[in-house]
Amino acid sequence: MTRTGASGPADASGRRAVVTLCSAPRVDHLHRQLAAVRRGPGVLAVVVWVGDDEPPALDADEVLRVPPGPDGLRLAAARNAGADRAVALGADLLVLLDADCVPGPLLLDRYAAAAAAHPGAVLCGPVTYLPPGAAVDDPAALAAATRPHPARPAPADGEVLLAAADEYDLFWSLSFALTARRWSDGPRFDEGYEGYGGEDTDFGWALRAAGVPLAWVGGAHAYHQHHPTSSPPWQHLDDVLRNGARFARRWGRWPMEGWLRAFAEAGAVRWDGTAWRRA
Repeated sequence: MTRTGASGPADASGRRAVVTLCSAPRVDHLHRQLAAVRRGPGVLAVVVWVGDDEPPALDADEVLRVPPGPDGLRLAAARNAGADRAVALGADLLVLLDADCVPGPLLLDRYAAAAAAHPGAVLCGPVTYLPPGAAVDDPAALAAATRPHPARPAPADGEVLLAAADEYDLFWSLSFALTARRWSDGPRFDEGYEGYGGEDTDFGWALRAAGVPLAWVGGAHAYHQHHPTSSPPWQHLDDVLRNGARFARRWGRWPMEGWLRAFAEAGAVRWDGTAWRRA
């Protein structure tokens, strides 16, 4: 990693947009996210509804629909569509957040300052996983709860670290940002991914292959609201196998290896010498 400085909010200019994907199970989380986004004056809120139902009333400037495909939610296609719409609406800075993530009070300013210093980079801020029942509408409570996920770099506030080549695996779509020009120049998310898993790592590898810098942005904190999870994600086993195979065909290596090994240890999948398959 290369450490650089980031200028302050005074150097950040242009219109900002927050782009979020959501379906019915996360709509309460989304309402809390949108309330936080609306505290920033002039921020465009673009929601891409990925369920197969009609979206509810939302406090957003634009609501798009990208319904599921034959193999599940089309998250890659939805991110592409949401980012495209934000650019068409005049946004200069695109911030893409998971529907579960509430932006910290400085997230937009820190991303904007990093984008001013590194306009050609894709920017990733730290994410804190909150416990059940955590308050998300009080900035002081969020600041006190800050515990960035340890698997990814979390620079000091105001610092930017440029990722090393072996860190592109760590790209995470929970919270990232880029300029409209960076988005327009590509790469885009591979819309062949449907269902759960693989598209984030694929995008990270596409960035590296294209020579696009990836940067870790200190102080751009997002806070992930609690919901039940399982590890490995048993409900997504077939998605992991299908999307993993797509990734391997493109890049010559299987992603999500930790989950695949856990599935294998439980007897659910096996390595046949060329690919992972159901046992």
